Amino acid sequence: MSDEWAAHELFDEDYLHFYSPMLTDEVSDAQAARIWNLLGVAEGACVLDLACGHGRIANRLAQRGAVVTGLDATALFLDAAKRDALNRQVTVEYVEGDMRAIPWVDRFDAVVSWFTAFGYFDDDQNRDMLTGIRRALRPGGRFLVELNHKDGMLPVWLPSSIQRIGGDVLIDERVFDSLTGRVNTNRMIVRNGEVRHLSFFVRMFSFTELRDWLLQAGFRTVTGFAGDGTALTATSRRMILVAEK
Repeated sequence: MSDEWAAHELFDEDYLHFYSPMLTDEVSDAQAARIWNLLGVAEGACVLDLACGHGRIANRLAQRGAVVTGLDATALFLDAAKRDALNRQVTVEYVEGDMRAIPWVDRFDAVVSWFTAFGYFDDDQNRDMLTGIRRALRPGGRFLVELNHKDGMLPVWLPSSIQRIGGDVLIDERVFDSLTGRVNTNRMIVRNGEVRHLSFFVRMFSFTELRDWLLQAGFRTVTGFAGDGTALTATSRRMILVAEK
């Protein structure tokens, strides 16, 4: 697996085609409001949306009055984000770059990693990312990360899934590796008469595991929530962690 797989294989136009229909304006508005409330940011706060994708969260945070920067490795996504920002009449600084090499120090009041944007590299690189995130925050700044919750996911684990949009099909076959904590996925996409195969993995965490990583990276405190912002329980399928520098 090359270092550039995430930008050029998984996160592309096919990804937008299959995932955008479920990320409606109503869903995205609610998620942006949840992020705003959990971070406790105020108008004028400097916020980094890390792996910002096509800007659905970054642009909404800008609408609420934040000064937003979006970092992503996929130019296609950034182009879509800029078009959406123009339509919403907001200003966001969009930067093409690798989230493993965050270029800022002591710049942001908050950093956001939303919709399982963390965990796509080996453990050393994932840990280094947390250090880079902490370095990019101002003293007292907060990092919010949202992703799958291992404790809630494994009891209801599905080894495969199918998404259909018209005649287009996306099929995932998944295996959870207990030795690495990774979900290894083989994906097949059938679209416009063509078939494409790709493989990728993403690290899955329990709250305590990722909390400890964050503390080891130098964050002072870490709190946890379910994906909807309520109390985290053993059956929560998604979780949010908020870490303070």
